[in-house]
Parts: sequence; C-alpha cells; structure tokens
Amino acid sequence: MSFRESLEGLLQAGGHDVLTYRTAEEFLDSGCLRDIDCLITDFGLPGMNGIELLRAVHAERADVPVIVVTARPEPEILSRARAAGAREVFTKPIESSALFKAIATP
Repeated sequence: MSFRESLEGLLQAGGHDVLTYRTAEEFLDSGCLRDIDCLITDFGLPGMNGIELLRAVHAERADVPVIVVTARPEPEILSRARAAGAREVFTKPIESSALFKAIATP
C-alpha cells in the first residue's frame, strides 16, 4: 500500500472527505482547488514538487492551508516549506494525532 493510500484511509477514518492525485499537475488540472478546505502534499512528487505546488495553490487561493510531508528531514527542505507558507511540515512517518490537529487548526 502506498503512502497516499494509507493517508487517504487514515483521513477517511477520521471523518474527512478525501480526494487524491498522483501528481501536482493532475491536482491542478482537476479544477477542484476552489472546493478544498486543506491540501496535504508530499514534497517528493514526480514533476512539480510539493513546495512548488504550495506556491501555485497560494497564488490562486492564499486561504487554503497546505501541509507538506517529506521523507527527507533535511533542514533546507523544512525551512523552504515553512518559508513558502506551509501550515505544518511533517516528516514520515507522521503521527496521526499531530496531523489531525494541524488539519483542524483554523
């Protein structure tokens, strides 16, 4: 099972409606940006990375909280995500209670 599938199951079990996409470009082309309440993205996406996606999302909807997840806990990646406006940055594996808290933060 992929990380994306595991995360989808966790969020659905927590009562959230979830849409998943394999790439940032697939998400942006979907037209659903106007309908989402929160975006969780992996830093290491194929094509456009998670920080580039965060910037693209905030260029259109600065109100959407973006949570970045990475398997690479390098300080440069974490600081770049925060500087770009990430609500939270998590390294894998993610503690579910911390993720749900970040999602619920107004």
